[in-house]
Amino acid sequence: MTDVIYRTATSFNGFIADESNSLDWLFAVDDADTPDQPSFLEHIGVIVEGSTTYEWLLEHTEVLRRPEQWREFYGDRPTYVFTSRRLTVPDGADVRFVNGPVLGVLPEILAAADGKDVWVAGGGELAGQFADVDALDRIELTLAPVSLAAGARLFPRRLESDRLHLTSAERHGEFLDVTYTVSSEAGGDRHKSLPGP
Repeated sequence: MTDVIYRTATSFNGFIADESNSLDWLFAVDDADTPDQPSFLEHIGVIVEGSTTYEWLLEHTEVLRRPEQWREFYGDRPTYVFTSRRLTVPDGADVRFVNGPVLGVLPEILAAADGKDVWVAGGGELAGQFADVDALDRIELTLAPVSLAAGARLFPRRLESDRLHLTSAERHGEFLDVTYTVSSEAGGDRHKSLPGP
C-alpha cells in the first residue's frame, strides 16, 4: 500500500525556511549523525514538491550545469511539481508540472509511484493540501536546534491530536527525528475512494 509522506527538516519552532527563503540556518548545524537519505529513497516511487522548493533546488545546486547531480539526489523517480508556470528542467530529469487541486492529480501520482511511497518534499502549504483531502499518511520531521523569527511555516493547517500518532522519536547528533502517522478523517482506507485518472 502506497503511503504519502511529508518529510522535511524544520526549526524547532516550526519553520522550514527563513524569511529570505534560506536554509543556511539548517546547513550550519552539524549533520554528521543524521539518517541516511538513500535508505529512505529506496521506498519512494514519486517525489512531489511545490514550485518554491523546486526553484530553490535549481538555484542552490548544480543540477542545471551537472544534470547527473539530479540523479544523485532523486534517481530516476518522477517528480511532480505543483506550479502554474513552466520552469526549467535538468536534462534527463523526469519532472512533471501539474496545476490545480491535489485531489485531481493524486490518482496519477499514486499510479506513478507503482506501489512505492510518495514523498511530499515541500513545502508546508502543499503538504497541508494533501491533508485537506485526507491523503496524508505520515509526517516525518527532523527538528533542528534553531529558532527562526519568521519564514515558511512547517504546516499551516490545524490537525488535532486525535489524528496524529507518534510512532518514533530518535536523536541523531543535534537533531531530533520524529514520525507521526496521520489518521484518516473519515476512517478506513483513504486511497480507495479516490477518483480515477
